[in-house]
Amino acid sequence: MHHHSTEKTRMNSRPPLVRLIFVLFTIISSGNNPELVAGKPHHTASTFQHNHPSPRRLAADTQGFISIDCGIAPGSYYTDDKTQIPYTSDADFTDTGINYNVSRSENPSKQLMNVRSFPEGARNCYTLEPEKGKGNKYLIRAFFMYGNYDSKNQLPVFKLHLGVDEWDTINFNNSSQTVRKEIIHVPKTDYIDVCLVNNGSGTPFISALELRPLGNSSYNKTESGSLLLFNRWDIGSEQEKLQVRYKDDALDRIWNSYMSTSWESITAGFESYSYSETRFKLPGIIMSTAATPKNESEPLRFFLDMDDPSQRFYLYMHFSEVLQLQGNQSRVFTIWLNGNLWSDAVAPERLTSTTIFSTNSVRGSRLSFSLQKTGESMLPPIINALEVYVIKEFSQSTTDQEDVEAIKKIKSVYMVRRNWQGDPCLPMDYQWDGLKCSDNGSPTLISLNLSYSNLTGKIHPSFSNLKSLQNLDLSYNNLTGSVPEFLAELSSLTFLNLEGNNLTGSVPQALMEKYQNGTLSLRFA
Repeated sequence: MHHHSTEKTRMNSRPPLVRLIFVLFTIISSGNNPELVAGKPHHTASTFQHNHPSPRRLAADTQGFISIDCGIAPGSYYTDDKTQIPYTSDADFTDTGINYNVSRSENPSKQLMNVRSFPEGARNCYTLEPEKGKGNKYLIRAFFMYGNYDSKNQLPVFKLHLGVDEWDTINFNNSSQTVRKEIIHVPKTDYIDVCLVNNGSGTPFISALELRPLGNSSYNKTESGSLLLFNRWDIGSEQEKLQVRYKDDALDRIWNSYMSTSWESITAGFESYSYSETRFKLPGIIMSTAATPKNESEPLRFFLDMDDPSQRFYLYMHFSEVLQLQGNQSRVFTIWLNGNLWSDAVAPERLTSTTIFSTNSVRGSRLSFSLQKTGESMLPPIINALEVYVIKEFSQSTTDQEDVEAIKKIKSVYMVRRNWQGDPCLPMDYQWDGLKCSDNGSPTLISLNLSYSNLTGKIHPSFSNLKSLQNLDLSYNNLTGSVPEFLAELSSLTFLNLEGNNLTGSVPQALMEKYQNGTLSLRFA
């Protein structure tokens, strides 16, 4: 594990558990903001004029963020009033779909006022290309708010895929419900396909799509798989906050406030920290409030009821002392899960965050936690924040990457007007129209039919990169120029149809030899 100089890390011998401690630096605060003490989210003053954002400044402030408002006019963009995050239209990320305005207007979030709907094709995809590329950790988040955009008053049910794998099912309780799906994921390719799949229960649509770089040292675990958000709580706020996110949270996580009637809230006298050097970059507004039991001799208890007891959960508990303890005061507690010791003694420090998470996942229909003060502790336990995730395995299978690059180049060069989105071959049910693929772990293209596709120009060299191609049909297009020599380099090619084009010159000798010895069926006129 990589260590920062500001961090102490310890492995416990009992249940495997990792404790991370980060020193946080206070920054100057106004000191007289009653809204902050009451627990409302505090948004720092914008560093650029509200109506005239500098694109360079925006890019620096939201480095690596991809923020797409699905369904707004192609080429349009704006800066969100609440978060100061710049959003762009989805025209550069997907080829298909229809834009709609949402008929319900009471929703406060601008991103939910439009949708892109996908009435045609079983699978439609957005392709994201994060700046840092593959092998890095990203938070990917999709929003869906039906709002009766199609005037049908029928709540759809559809699938959300990440790459070639199912991510989740999207369904709604009512037309104004906002469904949000979040995942922490490390892609194996430089691009990430987020796909909407029609399974016959209504037309898929999407309201917004976001990607946030997380840094690779946070949200570590020993088990493979990606982390699906179960919930993320800001605990101990005295009153309901609006959701906390960017700029309070530098990583733009979304936090929901939670408080129990058996707890009381304690609040620090300070407002915010600078935490740019820490792994989890926890927001000061969240870590400066905590919950503690009203009865100081009682443990701090909470439980999570799980729909599926076979699911594996990862929990990250965040602690920070919010009071100025006197010399003889101490706050030390242990954490118990379903009656078993889950963490040895925790002693939160002021201006410091401690994150507790197990190196192994937990499971069960109910997870009951009890934070119990130790014998020597004068003060009861506290908790500031809690994140719960479900582990999900993703195969991350893909078509052979050379073939993917070649077919995407062909799509781009000829501006192919087909639903060619997502992985070309996988899943097999959603292969691109006109393609046939080999049936193995990393499939290759073995057949490509682009007849009657309005192709213009020369036969592009990218075809020669489809090394496993057996059948190539380019008939009845407007292709010009000569028949290229490189087609003879396709060693598996047994069928080539070039009829009905405006090709000139003669067929290259190497192709003619294959035709004459019977290894190639050739149509050329």
